[in-house]
Amino acid sequence: MDVFIIFILVCIAIFILSGLKIINQYERGVVLTLGRYTGLRQPGLRVVVPVIQNLIKVDIRSTPIDVPKQEIITKDNVTVGVDAVVYLRVIEASRAVLETTNYIYATSQFAQAALRDVTGNADLDELLSKREEISQRIKEIVDAETDKWGIDVENVKIQNIELPQDMKRAMAKQAEAERERRAVIITAEGEKSASVAVAEAAEILSKAPGGITVRTLQTLEKIAVESSQKTLVVLPTELTGAVARLMKE
Repeated sequence: MDVFIIFILVCIAIFILSGLKIINQYERGVVLTLGRYTGLRQPGLRVVVPVIQNLIKVDIRSTPIDVPKQEIITKDNVTVGVDAVVYLRVIEASRAVLETTNYIYATSQFAQAALRDVTGNADLDELLSKREEISQRIKEIVDAETDKWGIDVENVKIQNIELPQDMKRAMAKQAEAERERRAVIITAEGEKSASVAVAEAAEILSKAPGGITVRTLQTLEKIAVESSQKTLVVLPTELTGAVARLMKE
């Protein structure tokens, strides 16, 4: 008899202990009583009636979801591979449990569809240069769809845009051509500035008495210190000027 009583007491203790549930601070507990929603439990030690009640814990922390790479044909008929990441948070735990069987999977499917739709309506240049704007459009679409599940889509980020190999080579050639064009422009501008400076210096030297002669002597001084097989004959500037006048006459 005593053994039977002990057995009964042990069964009662197990029954009571099985009804004790600990809900963490980052969780909320959805309670179903005989299959019907009867309330939400906050963090802490909570009691449910075993067998009759069922407690479903829902994580309300921000959760990242990887959106697998999608093969997209852009508006200008370029095939690219695009993947993204979605950050979501459960706002209403009861709706997340009651309105969908798996809110994470469902959100991922909506994000894949929105990624294909939005990027497919954009040109390649727009896709590469306006990544943040396109991500925002995807976020708005997914957030509107998942609102009925009590889910808040906090952010959507396009991670990688994979281009075809021939497109990569074409873009590399274009970038190289652009760099060469800029280098030619910079060189031409430098030569133009140098020629203007030389012309101004020549004009100043020609106006100054003996300026050309002094400049000629400076040049001869630089040449004299270098070993050379050439012989230079320097004529007076007055002589060269006279010869020039005679040739004009």
